[in-house]
Amino acid sequence: MNDESTFISHLVELRSRLIRVFFVLVLGFLPCAYFARDLYTILAQPLLEKLPLGGQMIATAVTTPFFIPMQVALMTAFLMTLPHTLYQIWAFVAPGLYSHEKRLFLPLVIASSLLFFVGMAFAYLVALPLVFEFIVYFAPEGVAVMTDIGEYLGFVLTMFLTFGITFEVPVFVIVLVRTEVISLSKMKKVRPYVLVGAFVVGAIFTPPDVISQFMLAVPLYLLYELGIFLAGLTNKSTNSISDQQIVNSVNNPAMSKKDE
Repeated sequence: MNDESTFISHLVELRSRLIRVFFVLVLGFLPCAYFARDLYTILAQPLLEKLPLGGQMIATAVTTPFFIPMQVALMTAFLMTLPHTLYQIWAFVAPGLYSHEKRLFLPLVIASSLLFFVGMAFAYLVALPLVFEFIVYFAPEGVAVMTDIGEYLGFVLTMFLTFGITFEVPVFVIVLVRTEVISLSKMKKVRPYVLVGAFVVGAIFTPPDVISQFMLAVPLYLLYELGIFLAGLTNKSTNSISDQQIVNSVNNPAMSKKDE
């Protein structure tokens, strides 16, 4: 009976936190919906700047001029309220974590969120302008480059997701090393395979041009190296903390039992 009541209380708490997340998301969506057209214009700027004089985007379906900007507004609201969403996740999960898991979980959540935003910014500011300039430049003579706004949104979201996940590589490396799934020495040994894999991933998840493939593959490998470096630092700091805890437990057994 006690286990059942505990399970129900967890479900009630989960429900309340999901309601809070949804409520804040709706509050964030309302002002974004008002500026939906402007938000889409900002999102389309990397392509609009590269189109020839007089070039424009088109809408091939009746409802896309309304629904596509609304989707952009919803995406913007989700990103704006993401810190609140992550806090609700943290507040729900934290009571069930050990102290050392809390010390690892919260920094990783914050770091992964920031890295995902950095990846999206890199895609928007660097990768997309280069890709569109390459595509427009190689368009045959007499071909008008006009992209449907729905197709453009799908392409941009794919690029955002691809680069966002790519910039999470340091977090993945640190988690694998800290959880002892893969040793740090093994991570260093597979560097050549990671380099080849980075270009394979770039060829699969980016448009079929050399520039965009390099724009994804090179940061992916460099971020892998950064993850190895940071994993080495965290391992050293963890080892020093563990050694200090052992010394404290030997010197003060009563304090050690209290911590347990």
